[in-house]
Amino acid sequence: MRTKQNQITETAVQNTSRRHTKQLTLRAVLLPIVGFSLLLFHANAVMAQTDSPAATGASNAPTLVIGFMGGFVHSDDLRHSEAQLAQRLQRNYGDRIQVEMFENRQRAKAHEQIIEWLGGLEGTGEQMPQPHIILFGHSWGASAVVYLARELERDAVPVALTVQVDSVRKHGKDDSLIPANVAEAVNFYQPDGILHGQPRILAADPSRTTIVGNYRFTYAHEPAACHAYPWHDRLLFKGHTAIECDPQVWSHIERLIETRLPRVKPVDTEVVEQLTR
Repeated sequence: MRTKQNQITETAVQNTSRRHTKQLTLRAVLLPIVGFSLLLFHANAVMAQTDSPAATGASNAPTLVIGFMGGFVHSDDLRHSEAQLAQRLQRNYGDRIQVEMFENRQRAKAHEQIIEWLGGLEGTGEQMPQPHIILFGHSWGASAVVYLARELERDAVPVALTVQVDSVRKHGKDDSLIPANVAEAVNFYQPDGILHGQPRILAADPSRTTIVGNYRFTYAHEPAACHAYPWHDRLLFKGHTAIECDPQVWSHIERLIETRLPRVKPVDTEVVEQLTR
């Protein structure tokens, strides 16, 4: 009788030991998985913040973004990528930046706007970082960017970034040489059709201006976004229109500009701490 009871007791102890071992094994397996999942979630959250307009920008300097439309397009024509980009930037950054769009023939008006903006900043009497001026445009609007930058050089006004998209010179004036008052310049172009962009921009003074790149695009088929554009532009100037309505090009431009804009929303350190505890 005692032997049978001893066997039952030993069996119960063994079963309890096995259950305990399984629990320990399960915990040993699950804990690293849960920990890794939390870290992965945290990493994705941080990456999302970095890729969004709410990410930390380059500085908190006062910033003015000036855009120029191509051809004879009105400055408020939202069928065009230039106007769409300006609208997104203003919506996402609010009063932290000022965004203005002009027709390419309104370069003098844009110049006046910049001088007035700078004068307003000086009038506050506050100590602040060097103001940032960013210029972008397409076609004649892209060459207007370079011409305006040269005028600002004569005024001793620095420009943080110039962006040219399929730049077409106007009245025979060179649009490839970037003046020394520009810190960074980037060029996007396509080589096909009646109208095609400036393939290479150069720095007048490489020690003061960084050429971010000359990026070439070709189009066997027009991007779907081009369907909103006037039919005559799509028929006569296929490549020139395709690069203007190419979401890939303008997403890249938007990121280039955003990395030079003021910080909008810092990373929430309390959430980070909770996730990593």
